[in-house]
Formats: sequence, C-alpha cells, structure tokens
Amino acid sequence: MRSFISIIAALMLCTLSACSKTNINHHELTVTKVHRMMENKQLTSEELLNYYLDRITKIDDQGPQLNAVVQLNKNALKRAQELDAIYKKSGKVGPLHGIPVLLKDNIDTIDGMANTAGSWALKNHYPKNDAFLVQQLKNAGAIILGKTNLSEWANFRSTSSSSGWSGLWGQSKNPYDLTTSPCGSSAGSGVAIAADLALLAVGTETDGSVTCPSAINGIVGIKPTLGTISRDGIIPIAHSQDTAGPMARTVTDAVLLLDALTAVDNSDHGALSTTTDYISHLKIGGIKGKRIGVARNLMGYHGQLDAVFEQAIADLQAQGGIIVDATNFTNTDAWGDAEFEVLLYEFKHGLNAYLADTGDNIPKSLAALIAFNLAHEDKEMLYFKQEIFEMAQAKGPLTDERYRAALRLAKKSTQDEGIDALLAEHQLDLIIAPTTGPAWKTDWINGDHYLGAASSAAAISGYPHITVPMGYVHGLPVGLSMFSGKLQEGKLIEVAYDYEQSTLHRRSPEL
Repeated sequence: MRSFISIIAALMLCTLSACSKTNINHHELTVTKVHRMMENKQLTSEELLNYYLDRITKIDDQGPQLNAVVQLNKNALKRAQELDAIYKKSGKVGPLHGIPVLLKDNIDTIDGMANTAGSWALKNHYPKNDAFLVQQLKNAGAIILGKTNLSEWANFRSTSSSSGWSGLWGQSKNPYDLTTSPCGSSAGSGVAIAADLALLAVGTETDGSVTCPSAINGIVGIKPTLGTISRDGIIPIAHSQDTAGPMARTVTDAVLLLDALTAVDNSDHGALSTTTDYISHLKIGGIKGKRIGVARNLMGYHGQLDAVFEQAIADLQAQGGIIVDATNFTNTDAWGDAEFEVLLYEFKHGLNAYLADTGDNIPKSLAALIAFNLAHEDKEMLYFKQEIFEMAQAKGPLTDERYRAALRLAKKSTQDEGIDALLAEHQLDLIIAPTTGPAWKTDWINGDHYLGAASSAAAISGYPHITVPMGYVHGLPVGLSMFSGKLQEGKLIEVAYDYEQSTLHRRSPEL
C-alpha cells in the first residue's frame, strides 16, 4: 500500500472543496474529449487532476483497495495550475496538455518519487534526472500524476513469482475480479487505466509486460518496435528486448501517447528514427484489404478463449479483412531457451550499470541486491525467492560466446525465420492470435498460472505488437493480439482502430 507520506501528499493535492467539484461526467474521458471540454471552458487541468486524486482515494486506497497507484507526485497540482494559466494565455502546450499520466515504478522521474522496481532495496532511490520519455511527456504538456505498482523487478526475480505483487508495495488487484491476477509486470498500470484512475499510463515490456496486463484488464496496449522509445532511465532487464509502451482505454489515446513518447534519444544505443505519423493511421476502413494471418499454434490452450477469437476472425473478415488461416510459426521451440539465456546475461550487465549511478545507501550491483534480499527475507521473500537473480549473477560478460550464440538464435528464429518469413510467404500485412487467457486466481504459494500467450515472437524480435479488447470469458476481459514487421505500427494501428470501432467490446469494471 502507498506510504503514509504519499497519502499526506494526496491530501495536500486534493482538498475536500476541490475534489467535491468532480462528478460522474468526468468518468472515462478521452484525451480528445478533455481538450474539447477545455476549449468550451467546461474543464480545467486542475479539476481533472482532482477527479483522479479523489477516485484514487475512493477505490485504490479504500473500497476495493486496488492498490495500483503507489506513489503520488506532490508537484502535480502546481503543474496543473501552471498549465491552466498557459492555456488561458496561449492555448495548449502540446498534444497531451493537462493530461494526467501514470508511470510504472521502474521509470526515473525527478518529481520527488522514488524509482523502486517494487523492492525495499530501492525504497529511497531518488533519480537525478527524468527518463528521456518522461521529459517527452512533459514537453507534450502531460502531468505526471504518480507511479504504479509492478511485479517486483518487472517479474524477473523468481521462477514462481505472482504477477502484480512487490515486496515494497504489496498486491495489485484485477478490477474485474479482485481475486484474479492483473498480470505482469505492468500490472498497476493496467489496473489503473481499467479502473479510470488516470487517462493514460506508461508500462514497460520485455516479453508480454505491456500486452498481458492490457488484455487481462480490458484495455489497449502497444509494444512498439524496439528502439523507437528511449530506454534511458528505465530499470533494465534486457536491452535487446526492453521497451516502454502506452496503455490506454482506447486505441486513439494509446496512439496519442505513443506519438508523444516516440523520439530519437542519441544517448540510447540502438535508438531508431521513424517518420511514421501514427495519428494519421487512426481511420475507419483500416481493415479492408489487409491480409491477416492467423497463428493457430499460438492458441488452443483455452476453449472459451478460442471461441471468442473465432468471432474476432469473423468480425475482421466482415470488415473486409482477407483471412489467411493457419499461418503457423514452425520454430517456436527455439525461442524460449535462447531468450532466457539472453535475458540472464543482459539483466546482470544492464542492472549493474544502472545501479552504479544510483545514490548513497542503494545496492550497487546484482550481487549486492541478492545479499540485501537474504538479509531482508521477512519483507522480500515472503512467498517466493530469487532464483532468477542467482542464475543471472552466475553469468559472465556479454563477450561470452554462449550469450552471443543465444542472441543470434533468438533473433533469427523470431525475425528471419519467424515473423518476417510468415509475412513474406503468405504476403501478409499482420498476424493475429489471442493475447493470453482470461485472468487466473492470484496465488502467492504456487505463482502465476499462465496457460499461453502470443507475446514472445514480437517481444524477442523487437517488432510491434498491439492488443485490443476482443470480448469476455466468464466476465473476464480477453484481448486480440496483432503483430507485424519492424516499424509496421501504422498497419497495426489501422486494423486495431477499425476493429475497436466496429466492435466496441470494452466494458468498464463494476467496482
């Protein structure tokens, strides 16, 4: 749960008189609607901020106690007031003017919030600079509202971890069923957007950590092409797969956030320059004529999920999509072991580099973190241990041929012999599959109960992946995954937007 200091900060930000101005008309707004209301003098940034602070108090701290937002920005009110003054004088600062945005708690910000990865070891880690993407958000006029809970260390500490649980912050809850998993590792971001605790959130993904919580919480998630969003200031797992990504209730809002986040960071090795105008791809009719491959071997693990997916295929076909069935991956067995080997090596290398630049009294290496956890087992290892930490610590430098060979195999099997091969062989625009199964019961003893997922090919290759709500299984949201080749976000956005608008599957959770 959020600290006493953060609760006091919330009270300072949101006085009773200010919060009482909010009403049901502010529920589940979009960026476009907010800006229209501002133009019509029906809403200010300060009023919108107070609406979310009030809602966080009522359903995140109290009531169902979702425990998604774990830190609040004490500078948010001042920022909102400044933006309101600017708006009166000269209009919007940028495309996200006055929009409250939540950050996953592994992203650096200088707004007085620690960057903790959910670990007691980093409880007092206050970054020296904003992450590059945070500065992009501020340049676009956004308000950093706070930080969201995550699966501790982005779900890369134990082989039996439970999604949405961290030693420092506790368990986040799925708003559609409080007893089920919110999925990880961007669990808090997914819960917060589904429950309307903010307009937008930024998650991070190595393999499924944006797309899984988005699908399971009934929202839109975009995992962009690797290198289009800067990795600066994000606590790393693996530089060959890590990326931030937008999470929102609509495709339009997710794309607006993606557009604001995308910029070339010359300090980020491997940064890509893209001239894609993401927003121009938000158009009705985007499905028509697209050749859509169905990855049948990324399904079959849940019968009711498959039935919902079959309806999605029919809906895409009804909107003019050309369905190319059974465009299956042939080398999925090559992915898993190679990917995990790469992640272990890169995690040790990247985390040591990140920790070396932290402040006093912060562990400066993975080895020091392992020792910290052993010394604080009563807080950190209540339910699961640190097997992945220990496996990573045993790895050598990135010059090891074992690492290099695993990286070559992982990329080749998902790029040249994976997504690229299927796109070329069947002349496809994109490939689809169910994102993952419906949420499973939260289980701290046995860990997560994953049945299957469609994230790995796009995650390992570094190619774009969008998930959009496609329906429900026993009242639990499930998502439709769409992925394609490098820098093909435009095609995915066209199909995702047209599918969303033609089906309108998303329903708010009944909290």
